[in-house]
Amino acid sequence: MLENLISLIEESNPQCDVELIIEAYNFAEGAHEGQYRKSGEKYFIHPVEVAKILIELKMDSSTIAAGLLHDVIEDTDYTYEYISNKFGEEVAMLVEGVTKLTRFSFNSREERQAENLRKMFIAMAKDIRVILIKLADRLHNMRTLKYQSEYKKKEKAQETLEIYAPIAHRLGISRIKWELEDICLRYIDEEGYYELVEKVSIKRKDREVLINNVIKSIEEKLDDFDINSEINGRPKHFYSIYKKMMNQDKTFEEIFDFLAVRVIVDNVKDCYGVLGVIHTMWKPIPGRFKDYIAMPKPNMYQSLHTTVICDTGEPLEIQIRTWDMHRIAEYGIAAHWKYKESKETSGDIENRLNWLGQMLEWEKETKDPQEFMEALKVDLFTNEVYTFTPKGRVINLPIGSTPIDFAYKIHSDIGNNCVGAKVDSRIVPLDYKLKNGNIVEILTSSNSNGPSRDWLNIVKSSQAKTKIKQWFKKERKEENIEKGKVSLEKALKREGINADKALKNKILEPIIEKLGYKFTEDLFAAIGYGGVTVNQVVSRIKEQTEDDKEDYTLKKTEVEKIPENYVRPKKSQGKKKVSQGIMVKGVDNILIRFAKCCNPVPGDEIIGYITRGRGVSIHRSDCSTVTNTQETKDRFIDVEWDVNKAQDFQVEIEVEATDRKGLLTEITFLLSESKIAVNSLNARTNKDKVAFVNLTLEIGSTEQLTKLIEKLKHIQGVFDAYRVKN
Repeated sequence: MLENLISLIEESNPQCDVELIIEAYNFAEGAHEGQYRKSGEKYFIHPVEVAKILIELKMDSSTIAAGLLHDVIEDTDYTYEYISNKFGEEVAMLVEGVTKLTRFSFNSREERQAENLRKMFIAMAKDIRVILIKLADRLHNMRTLKYQSEYKKKEKAQETLEIYAPIAHRLGISRIKWELEDICLRYIDEEGYYELVEKVSIKRKDREVLINNVIKSIEEKLDDFDINSEINGRPKHFYSIYKKMMNQDKTFEEIFDFLAVRVIVDNVKDCYGVLGVIHTMWKPIPGRFKDYIAMPKPNMYQSLHTTVICDTGEPLEIQIRTWDMHRIAEYGIAAHWKYKESKETSGDIENRLNWLGQMLEWEKETKDPQEFMEALKVDLFTNEVYTFTPKGRVINLPIGSTPIDFAYKIHSDIGNNCVGAKVDSRIVPLDYKLKNGNIVEILTSSNSNGPSRDWLNIVKSSQAKTKIKQWFKKERKEENIEKGKVSLEKALKREGINADKALKNKILEPIIEKLGYKFTEDLFAAIGYGGVTVNQVVSRIKEQTEDDKEDYTLKKTEVEKIPENYVRPKKSQGKKKVSQGIMVKGVDNILIRFAKCCNPVPGDEIIGYITRGRGVSIHRSDCSTVTNTQETKDRFIDVEWDVNKAQDFQVEIEVEATDRKGLLTEITFLLSESKIAVNSLNARTNKDKVAFVNLTLEIGSTEQLTKLIEKLKHIQGVFDAYRVKN
């Protein structure tokens, strides 16, 4: 095995430190002596196979050595310090990064999985080679999965499909991604997998004649243009066919692109030259051309994709790329890794791995394993939508993202001060789902009140959620502490636990430490802004109080007996509270309605008018309906606002302004900033280019109305704004 390993190294990377690898090989073989896998073979075969995969990826000596040693700390008595002293800090750090958290106890499988992934992401941030070793480790484990139990097969296959295959995709390592996905499919839907394999095998034979004819035609045409190229058929992987059938609800017979054609040329100019030639040979299908050379994918993938209708009338996908692009498509980040020769800067790596930075931010923010796992799957597993800033910068986001996600992707301050958005020059709501090619402009205001908690239910990306939670954490700490404490107390009472006793420091101390906080207030604040869930804390408190359950159980309080000589106080006479924030003198239980002719709001002087069969109608004192009425004065009644009852009332406002582009936008943004609901909006322009905007709003008081009118008057071009009386 060692000779075979050295032969592979010399073939793929002659500059490797072979002595280091031989030393690691011999040490790992001795360390794993007496250990066996479920297949019955020696355990040491596994790290050797991992090292072979790393050699195929053309990794450096330290990575290959760490691949050989990757299970030593976890499965033997050797420590990190020992590995560091023997093989150096670099190799030891890589081994430690892959080592699982086997020496800690967890409440659930999901918590264990989340903590292992957290640890791996932190190690990846220090050195991306950690994940390359982990992917090689997972790939060999999946190749030998048949020796596990049925439950374990499905569990590992599902985890790999949800986490590791998407990570390989993010890193651009399609060679590993496709193999992982196909193996997972075999164990998740065994019957469907083998049925698909059989059907593809039969249909592929029929398609090969067509593909060979297409390749021959392209070769002849490119020779005429003196373009040097290599052309081959590219079989589609089983999982991609299976996914297309599931997602698009198609039968096997409706899938045509089992085979595609790949053209590899020497330079970028020839890529576009080949594209032109192919489009003169066959008609391209509209909407199926993708230029990943001008706009590379976040995982560094570059290529031209076009789908044409060939001579038989069937669609055929053709990919065109250079040799460098092909190498990156196959090996991704590993193709860029020449650790000893080029020493790529950390900035270059970070630019290619923005998603990793976002996950690390999210990892710091959330303490809930389930929430972390959900965010990870969204960020890794969802496809992306490509949008643009007005200046042409490409912003890639998860599919389903909104303008709020876009704003936070640009900068935290842009997100925090966002009050609206334009997509392709048109105003859209903040929950609008962005599409490929949208040009997005974020509208901000320095007077913004900051993000709304509702945004957490709107945004798709974990980055946006993190930034919103950070804002609430920083700006409203006292509010969050109070909110979190009240929420926790209520939750404990629902569980029958005495909150006063349970929230003493001796109970909370280990919980606070376990969740990564320093003080009780920090925990309350985290509950308040959503950094940790109430249920998570309650479940831990229940564990802590289990031994002294009786001491912490909430005792039912005795109902106080009413003394025999108790006299219930009489209800006060005079003003009676009615409904809708109005008090009527001397009358109780009466129907109240607000007159539509004047729409009174708190702060207005008001008067009640007793109608025939419709209760009391509330008018403003200066309402013309009241002042011009011929009815006798005994139909009027004294009423006043109930200052203790907050309620919004409809008010109509008219704005007069010079007609101009963007006027309505500024008015609606002002209303949004002021958090005023708009029931209706009507705008018209007269022949003198004067715009009249009528708004029906929900207003809480005359004071709020006055402030709003003053703000409206300050909008450019507005020369009057007033309340419509009748």
